Amino acid sequence: MSEAPEVRQPVAEQPVVTPVRVVIGLCLFVPFVAMLWVSSYAKVEPAFIGIPFFYWYQMLWVVISTVLTMTAYVLWQRDQRARAAAKGGADA
Repeated sequence: MSEAPEVRQPVAEQPVVTPVRVVIGLCLFVPFVAMLWVSSYAKVEPAFIGIPFFYWYQMLWVVISTVLTMTAYVLWQRDQRARAAAKGGADA
């Protein structure tokens, strides 16, 4: 008689939408909403060291967007490494 073939357990695929990926999406989406909602910052007051609100608000979002993009990148790299480790591969 022939031997029975080895039975492998199917690898459960990880969900595409996870809480980490939602946070990544929000980190990338928030700056767009902040800059496209012009009526929220189309004003002169309050001025900051003589700079009208319209300008310093946009410059502040340059810094905030940088931090959010860096956060999204770090979270994405961590998520990809975790998925590769769970899959059992060395794709990271």
